[in-house]
Amino acid sequence: MKILFTGGGSGGHFYPIIAVAESIKKIAEKKHLVSPVLYFAAPSAYDPHLLSEHKIIFKKSYAGKARRYFSILNFIDLFKTGWGIVKSLGMVFAIYPDVVFGKGGFGSFPTLLAARILRIPVIIHESDSVPGRVNKWASKFAKRIAISWVEAGEHFPKEKTAYTGQPVRKEFENSLKEGAREFLNLEENTPIIFVLGGSLGSQIINDVLISALPELLAKFEVIHQTGKNNFDEITEMAGVILENNPNKSRYHPFDYLNNLGLRMSAGASNLIVSRAGSTIFEIASWGKPSIIIPITDSNGDHQRKNAFNYERSGACAVIEETNLTSNILASEINRILGNGAEIERMSQAAKNFSKRDAADKIAEEIISIALEHER
Repeated sequence: MKILFTGGGSGGHFYPIIAVAESIKKIAEKKHLVSPVLYFAAPSAYDPHLLSEHKIIFKKSYAGKARRYFSILNFIDLFKTGWGIVKSLGMVFAIYPDVVFGKGGFGSFPTLLAARILRIPVIIHESDSVPGRVNKWASKFAKRIAISWVEAGEHFPKEKTAYTGQPVRKEFENSLKEGAREFLNLEENTPIIFVLGGSLGSQIINDVLISALPELLAKFEVIHQTGKNNFDEITEMAGVILENNPNKSRYHPFDYLNNLGLRMSAGASNLIVSRAGSTIFEIASWGKPSIIIPITDSNGDHQRKNAFNYERSGACAVIEETNLTSNILASEINRILGNGAEIERMSQAAKNFSKRDAADKIAEEIISIALEHER
């Protein structure tokens, strides 16, 4: 049994693929199936170490980006995509997988088109409330469509669409509370705010948070993932603002948090502040109240739609970038953490929103279709 994964090359595409791959191997072993051979086709390996760890064979594909605005690069990338289709046809034919699993994004287009031409079954998964262009196109020939948001179902054929939720890697489904305060050098009884701006950080969230620190640190500790590119600037600014502040030791900036640091920060925290990308699903699996700050100009406005759909579940509060100030952020943090009933309500809503069996459900369907194709 051979399974080919493909995605656009962002973490939002890559990590759910790893989660599904984990489940495929677990189910295959449980059912005493021949160990599946797994491949990943994309313009870049994204995380070669993780692919190697899960024994997933990387196959480079070539794809141009179709920008929504005028750019000479659109013309150049047409040729790149054309070449990518030719290369992908050869690559997919050589592998001849039993099923192709697509996560969307421009990087998956050549591989999915090759699968269609070669009549290889396709399953796609959509992580956002509003699907991207590649998944909308692929939905016309995909055998099955999995979605992370109920609202996305409006854009796909109902008879082959299932609301599975977002696949989250097993190691991230549970935060780590025990030992977290010692590991992160946190005070014993002070409430903790965990601020996530993504691996690259968020300039606007960083700036607003730094301005709010003097007020926040009077009551709370703050764990702040700044992003690698912003760390030096942010720590320098914080040093100036907090120079004579008696609570400055309550601020804990990190350029990047590894898996253990991330899970411990989540476990120790009482409230998480984050963007509206795929991190929402990890926050939900941790059962944590959150404040979500969507990117204003995300592709298809998907971050705003994700944020407000999540807010409707009761698990978070949303602050739009246009309204984001240090006073508003501090006020919303105080409102939530000052109300025990609100914390409990939001935590329960987050747990209710989380679908921990998403990866298993998708893996079961992939294996079923793959076995059918083998015959």
